[in-house]
Amino acid sequence: MSVKTPWYAKMGVIPCHMDYFQGSMVEAVERVADQYPKLIAYSFMGSCVSYKKLVEQIHACAASLKACGIRPDQRVTICLPNVPMAVIMFYAVNEIGAIANMIHPLSAEGEIEFYLNDSESVAAITVDMFYQKFASIRRNTPKLKTLVVCSIKDGLKPVMKLGYAMTQGRKIPKLPKDGSYLSWKQFMALGKNVSDPRVARAANDPAVILYSGGTTGVTKGILLSNLNFNALGAQIIATNPMFQPGDKMLTIMPMFHGFGLGVSVHSMLVNGGQCVLVPRFTPKTYADLLRKHKPNFIAGVPTLYEALLRVDGVDSLDLSCLKGVFSGGDSLSVELKKRFDQFLHDHGAKISVREGYGTTECVTASCLTPIDEYREGSIGIPFPDTYYKIVKVGTEDEVPYGEEGEICLAGPTVMLEYVNHPEETAATRRVHADGLTWIHTGDLGMMDKDGFIYFRQRIKRMIITSGYNVYPSQIENILDAHDAVHMSCVIGVKDPYKMQKVKAFVMLKPGYEPTEATKKDILDYCRKKIAKYAMPYDIEFRDELPKTLVGKVAYRVLEDEESRKEAV
Repeated sequence: MSVKTPWYAKMGVIPCHMDYFQGSMVEAVERVADQYPKLIAYSFMGSCVSYKKLVEQIHACAASLKACGIRPDQRVTICLPNVPMAVIMFYAVNEIGAIANMIHPLSAEGEIEFYLNDSESVAAITVDMFYQKFASIRRNTPKLKTLVVCSIKDGLKPVMKLGYAMTQGRKIPKLPKDGSYLSWKQFMALGKNVSDPRVARAANDPAVILYSGGTTGVTKGILLSNLNFNALGAQIIATNPMFQPGDKMLTIMPMFHGFGLGVSVHSMLVNGGQCVLVPRFTPKTYADLLRKHKPNFIAGVPTLYEALLRVDGVDSLDLSCLKGVFSGGDSLSVELKKRFDQFLHDHGAKISVREGYGTTECVTASCLTPIDEYREGSIGIPFPDTYYKIVKVGTEDEVPYGEEGEICLAGPTVMLEYVNHPEETAATRRVHADGLTWIHTGDLGMMDKDGFIYFRQRIKRMIITSGYNVYPSQIENILDAHDAVHMSCVIGVKDPYKMQKVKAFVMLKPGYEPTEATKKDILDYCRKKIAKYAMPYDIEFRDELPKTLVGKVAYRVLEDEESRKEAV
């Protein structure tokens, strides 16, 4: 049985099929280092490291991991911001055949404890400012034998180290000298007598665990292979033929997330790009980073781009350096895309935002807006060797073009499994009658006759009111198009008669006041565009909307707030 591929006619110079490197992730980086030894692999707060030096750092770190007794397939938790030690450790873990368990350094103690135990990590690395979190949970993580604690200064040049110690370093509590951890210097010294730490690994061997809510919203580890990441690296560059070795990616998306790790780091490092590592930023400092580094590529979530539009002092910003701007991780409203495209063009860029889509079950992106064709509301067309189809929810039956259903995708980036969740693995990762292994994403969408994909929203987020299905993202797009609205979020609130009713939360643009008159104006506008059953019964104005750790609007926080109100 064949798979329909109407998007092939729209791929232009992008190949439909590719050959993928069949080695490990670290071997893919080594190939680039052999070809471009003098190119800069990463820069960090004034320090620049070549590909040749990066590979040396990785080998030294791998030797130290081996000296610690870490064996193939054991898990090593990396709990770091975007700093050099995160990059080095990630590939070093890969070199010794272990599995990198990537988690957010801002996670709460209970979350870290869960991640360590769920992954059965035998070692972990974190940064000094978060040491206490690990110290508090050590007694509850019996398999964790080795804890490495680094500092931001470990990634800096000597002169910068002094400056950091005199400023930011003063704010960090002194660590105990009780032998409960290894400093980065102590750790790296362990491998000096280890000659060859490498363990041979195949393309399909497990390599990385990333955490996601999966299709049920319950946090679980997603096990990914070397091939998953290497294929993504090849696909990213294939869909961006303007890329040249030496091009810079402003790496602000966190490495614990597939978007940051897969697109902003690995895809660059297996193609000769430079990662400008940014451990933390604000919209204001982000604008400064753009001005200072003049990157060729940036990737972020929609909330980052809307925040940049509100920053003062960007009038002089020159963005003519940009070759690609990518949005993912959340829906990019039509209105925000229009406004940010205008911002780019007003500041010298000759490109527009390209929206992508993907799931952590496929590392991250698997679909991207073509360079030369945008269709309003579309998230683009599939990557090379990646297949999409829309099926009737709860089945494997494909629906006609233009009809909504569940988005399913297949290709070389499909995950191995959910860690410790075989039943959900079987429900999400399915072999269909066409012989391909498909991920059932739990997302609603549609495909037009030309193969362009349109994301609607998570199936689980659908609001059912009086028997009607209401999709919050559609209502949000309408709200965001109002002159007074900067950003919105729509949720379902329990109702004894309708089951749920629709409530909207709105951030206003500067110059608009949160008055009853403003609310009435927005609601009157909505009545002209929204069916009566889907109309918000109320609008609550907020100065800010809650965000997740990766910058998505945290609609679940708003849902929880409303639930607590009902319980009172």
